[in-house]
Amino acid sequence: MGAGRKIRILLAKPGLDGHDRGIKLLALAFRDAGMEVIYLGRHRSPQEIVRAAIQEDVDVIGLSNLSGSYKELFPKVIKILNKSKMNSIKVIGGGIILDDDIKDMEKLGIKMFPINSRTGEIIDYIKGCVNWN
Repeated sequence: MGAGRKIRILLAKPGLDGHDRGIKLLALAFRDAGMEVIYLGRHRSPQEIVRAAIQEDVDVIGLSNLSGSYKELFPKVIKILNKSKMNSIKVIGGGIILDDDIKDMEKLGIKMFPINSRTGEIIDYIKGCVNWN
């Protein structure tokens, strides 16, 4: 990462889940930690998310889901990133995630942060995965 460049993170709510309080709080925390945050909003398709991530030249995509559709939507984001040869973009996910599904998502390359994860832990992970000092 170049000197003086901020980490760029795109946050989005894929699917029909409309609960966005948590992701908005994370957006503020990431901004306060020195990151540049692009909040794409709710009801976004995996295609829209990846397209915006590429256009915005982000380092990380953060996905949030509270409805259970993460099992289908999060892997679609990874599949589209890989197909676009943009697998250098890191993907994190959070929300109401079943313990058994965390391992499956992480095998796909999505670092999962279930509800009640500490904000500092998420920020530290992001800084570490993009080699930011």
